[in-house]
Amino acid sequence: MRTHIKFGKILGIEIGIHYSWLIIAVLITLSLGGYFGQSHPEWGDGVIWAMAVGSAVMFFAAIVIHEMSHALVARAYDIPVKSITLFALGGVAQIEKDAETAKTEFWIGIVGPITSAVIGGLCLAAAYLLGWTFGADTSTPLMAVFVWLGYINIALAVFNMVPGFPMDGGRVLRAAIWAFVKDRERATKAASLIGQTIAFGFIIFGIIAFFRGSGIGGLWIAFIGWFLLTSARASYAQSEMTQAFAGLKVRDLMTTECARVDPRTNLQSLVDDNILKAGGRCFLVEENGELLGLVTPADVRSVERTMWPMKTVDDVMRPFEKLHTASPEATIVEALETMGRADVNQLPVLEGGRLVGMISRDRILNYLVARKELDM
Repeated sequence: MRTHIKFGKILGIEIGIHYSWLIIAVLITLSLGGYFGQSHPEWGDGVIWAMAVGSAVMFFAAIVIHEMSHALVARAYDIPVKSITLFALGGVAQIEKDAETAKTEFWIGIVGPITSAVIGGLCLAAAYLLGWTFGADTSTPLMAVFVWLGYINIALAVFNMVPGFPMDGGRVLRAAIWAFVKDRERATKAASLIGQTIAFGFIIFGIIAFFRGSGIGGLWIAFIGWFLLTSARASYAQSEMTQAFAGLKVRDLMTTECARVDPRTNLQSLVDDNILKAGGRCFLVEENGELLGLVTPADVRSVERTMWPMKTVDDVMRPFEKLHTASPEATIVEALETMGRADVNQLPVLEGGRLVGMISRDRILNYLVARKELDM
């Protein structure tokens, strides 16, 4: 099930909006309508709600620019960026691999808060040019919008510098620890543990504030703490997984026994005989010894069930030349990254242009389960 709406592309990077952001956008607009209306009721409902909607849209644009800054710096260091998704507490750029040096990690992390601070400063400067002075009331709708945008973007910059990994401040912290200990995984673990500690602090403070009468503000702080805790734990688990796969290559986990099917096999037979009865999840399509492509249950699902007896494997398979593949000498982490980018669960393993095996998420997961059972 898709969890976000595709908004378009900027410089080749897909921009998406998570459904949670839509809820926050409505809440921000309603909150701003109340704030501007209370501050300047004389401006009238039409102007006030236009200000609220306009401010929310410009804040949306500011977050996109914040995330684009991460993406552009990552690209400058030859790190691919697939997409940017806005969600309830901001946004995230899907950077497809980790930075290779502490310096790269530092600049990717720090550029976001710097960008937000610059946007905030420019907005306050625009308000100043319209006649506003610090601490004074706003006299025009446009001035009020610029002042709010200035403060909120500076607040966003400060919040993002909280040293809780994987937030921007946490990435900067990891870069600093990495530069000191010369070990990325140790730095990730340390930054994640610090992030969890800070998250617990947010949760406790938020709960105490709520019971002391701060109302929804306390709950928001606790919610932010919960989000930070979840993210920090996920980052720690990722670090643990990377350590578990240290030195492990695709050759070590791939299977050389790959199920094969004829391209003329109808989909109903494929489902009944190969998927349901034999338990297969991935099949190489072969004819007269020639490898034509790959077919999985996901490909079968693209066809209406009533059409399965009439459609053949050849109709839905992914041609061999379009498949994402792995080298037997690639690391397991690299294979997982390729699967993630391609949104697939398995990869053909090629050596010298010849198929030598298959590597799948299931094989990798079974390896992790076995390690856990053996307490390794």
